[in-house]
Amino acid sequence: MLGKGWFPDQLGGLERYFRDLLEHQPEASSVVIGPAGERPDRVVAVSCDDAPLVQRLLAFAAAARRAARAADVVDVHFALYALVPLLSRRVRRLPTVVHFQGPWADENVAQGDSSALRRRLRRLLECVVYRRAERIIVLSSAFRRLLVERYRVLPWRVRVERPGVDLDLFSPGARELARERFGLRGDSFIAIAVRRHVPRMGLDVLIDAWAQALPELPGGARLLLAGDGPQCSELEERVTLTGLEGSVQLLGRIDDEALVDLYRAADVAIVPTRSFEGFGLVVIEAAACGTPTIVTDAGGLPEAVNDLDPTLVVPADDAPALAVRIGRAACADGLPTRATTRRFAEGYSWERVLERHRAVQREALAPEASERRVRVVYLDHVAQLSGAEIGLLRLLPHLGDVERHVVLAEDGPFAQALDRAGISTEILPMAERARGLRKASVTPRLMPVAALTATCAYILRLALHLRRLRPDLVHTNSLKAGIYGSIAARLAGVPVVWHVHERIANDYLPDAAVWMVRAMTRKLTAAVIANSQATMTTLKPQPGSTPVYSVVPGTIVTPAARELREPRPLTIGMVGRFAPLKGQDLFLRAFAEAFPGDHARCVLVGASLFGEDDFAQRLHGLADELGLGGRVEFRGFRSDIWGELARMDMLVHATLIPEPFGQVILEGMAAGVPVIAADAAGPAELISDGVNGVLYPIGDQAALAGAMRDLAADAQRRARLVQGGIASLSPYHPDQVATLLQQLYRDVIQRTRGSR
Repeated sequence: MLGKGWFPDQLGGLERYFRDLLEHQPEASSVVIGPAGERPDRVVAVSCDDAPLVQRLLAFAAAARRAARAADVVDVHFALYALVPLLSRRVRRLPTVVHFQGPWADENVAQGDSSALRRRLRRLLECVVYRRAERIIVLSSAFRRLLVERYRVLPWRVRVERPGVDLDLFSPGARELARERFGLRGDSFIAIAVRRHVPRMGLDVLIDAWAQALPELPGGARLLLAGDGPQCSELEERVTLTGLEGSVQLLGRIDDEALVDLYRAADVAIVPTRSFEGFGLVVIEAAACGTPTIVTDAGGLPEAVNDLDPTLVVPADDAPALAVRIGRAACADGLPTRATTRRFAEGYSWERVLERHRAVQREALAPEASERRVRVVYLDHVAQLSGAEIGLLRLLPHLGDVERHVVLAEDGPFAQALDRAGISTEILPMAERARGLRKASVTPRLMPVAALTATCAYILRLALHLRRLRPDLVHTNSLKAGIYGSIAARLAGVPVVWHVHERIANDYLPDAAVWMVRAMTRKLTAAVIANSQATMTTLKPQPGSTPVYSVVPGTIVTPAARELREPRPLTIGMVGRFAPLKGQDLFLRAFAEAFPGDHARCVLVGASLFGEDDFAQRLHGLADELGLGGRVEFRGFRSDIWGELARMDMLVHATLIPEPFGQVILEGMAAGVPVIAADAAGPAELISDGVNGVLYPIGDQAALAGAMRDLAADAQRRARLVQGGIASLSPYHPDQVATLLQQLYRDVIQRTRGSR
C-alpha cells in the first residue's frame, strides 16, 4: 500500500482512510512519508513531509521497490508519491489498484495556487497513474463521474466502494458526560463541524449561516469547530466581526477520544464543503455515535446521507439555505433519531468494506478470470426527469448482468438521480442549438443549418468516444438520442438498440421526421424496442418485434397506507409535464363541468420542462375563469410522486393525442388510486375498462366529466378498480422487464459479433 502520510501525525480524510484500511488488512504492508510516530512494523515511514520534494520522491520510490518484492498487488492512495515507483520495472509488473479521493491538481487551485503550469503538470501526473491502474476505487458516484469526464478513465475500470467506520470506537455514549467535557449545558442545542480549516471546507459560510439562524435557535445554542489549518485566524476574526464569541468556539485539533465525545455531545454535525468532497468520512463517524449530519451538495456528500435523510442536503456556498436547515434541525422531528442514525452507520462496518475491496483486488490480479458482464452505453439527450428518463432510472439498477454507463448531452436532475442510484454517468455536452431543436423544425425545407452542423459535429465526437469506450452495445433512450446515437454507433462499429418512447406518426411528428425515423430504425439498428405495442405499430416494424414496457418500482407505497389519512374533500388529480398535448386544460374544464359548486378538489402535479411556460400560465388563468378558485391546487414538479398520489381519490390521464404508453397510469395503480384515461394507444393497452381503470373517448370533455362524476359517486367501484389495478402490475415489475431486456442484449451481441 503506497500512502501519503500517517494519521494522526498528518491529518486529513485521506490519511485516516488509509490507516483504517491498512489496520483491517493484516496481510498488507505500506510505505508512507514521515513523520509516523506510533505505527506497526509493517508500515515503513521514509523522509519527512517538510523535506524537499525530490528527496521525498526518491526515498519513497526506493522503499516501494523493496516492498514490491513480497507483494501481489500495488494499492495506491496518492498519485504524486506513486508515480516514480509505478515507472520502475519491479513495481510496474504488479497489477495496480488506485484509490481516487479527489482531483489533486484542482484542489491545489482551490487552495490558492494560481500557476497554470503547475496545474497542468499535476493533472498530467495524475493521468499517468490513473491510466496505469487495472482498477480504480472511488468513494462516491460523483467522483466516478469526475474521473470519467475529466481524466478520461474508462468507466469499466472504476468501482464505487463506500468507506468503513470503526463501530466500536465511534459509538453512542453518555451525552451528559460528553457535554461536561466541553463545558456545555445539558439542554442546549449543539452543532459541530470537524473540518480542516481551509477555504474549500466552507467554514466561513457556516459561521455566516449560524449568525443568521441564531435568533431562531433555543437559548444557549452553541457551534463548535474542531480542526486546524491556515484559515484559523481568519475564522476567529470572522467570529468576532459577527459578534458570535459567545456561541461559536474554535476547539483546534483534538484527539480521537475527544472527537468521539464531541460527536456524542452534538445534536447535529455540519459539513459545509464548497467543492471536491469525495464522500465525507466525518458523516459516518458522527452517525456511528448517533449524530446526523447536514451536508452540502458538493461531490459525494449527498450520497453519504441519502439513505438516512435526503433533506439533510443543502446547496453549497449558500448561507441562507444552510441557516434554514439549521433552524429546522433545532425543532422537534427536524432530524433523524439517534437510534435511526446509528443503524444507518452500521451499514459501513469494516468487515463489509474489506470484503468488497478484496474482490476488487482479485479483479486486478486476474481480470481475464473474472466473469465479464455485457457492457452497454445508454444515450439520452436530456437530463430532465421526464417519463422515458424515469423509466430508465427505475430499470437500470435491476440489470444485474450488465455493466451500465449512461452518456447524457446535458447535466441536470436526471444525471444527479443516476449518481444517487449508483449508475455510472458522464456528460458529453451537445450545443443547445442542436439539443433544443424542436420536432416541428425537422422538414426538408426548414431544417436549420446551424443545428444540423452542430448535430453532425456531435455525432463525430460521440463516435470517437464510443470507439474509446468499446462497449458491447449502445442503447438509445430518446428520439433525438436514437437519431444521433444510431449514426455514431454505426461509425464506431457498435450495434445499437433503439428504445422508442414516442409514437412515430404524423399527429406527433412532421411527415419528413416520420419517414426518417422509420428508415433509420430499419437500416441502422440491430434491434428496436418500444414502450408499448401501440408505439411499435407506428414504426412499421419487421416481423417478430416485441415491446419492452416501462416499469413501476419494485418497492411502492401500499394502498393500506392510504386508509390512515384524515377525512378530507374528494380529491381528483393529474400528474405530468405541463404541455398542451397532455390535456391539463381539458381536465380543468371537465372537472368544472362534473363538480360545479361542489366541495371536490383537483390537484395538478407537474411543471413545464421543455419551454411550455406560456401554457402553464394559461392554466392558472383558466382555473380562475372557470371559477374553481380555492378548489384547484398547482403543486409544481414533485420528486415524491408517491406522496402526491396518496392525496388523491382518483387520477386522470387526459392526453389529447394517443399516448405512447402512460407511465403515470401504472404509478397510479401501484399507489392504489383508481385511474381514468383516454381510450387510445398505450393507455388502452394498460387498462381494461371497468376492470383496472376507466376509459373515455380521447378529447371528449363531456365523457371525461361523466366518468369522474360517476366514479366519485361509487366508492365500492373505486375499491374494485384499485384491486384490479394492483393485480395487473406484474408484467411491469422491473425484474421481469430487466430479464427480457438482458436476453435481448445477449441475442443482439451474438447475432452481430461476426459482422463486427
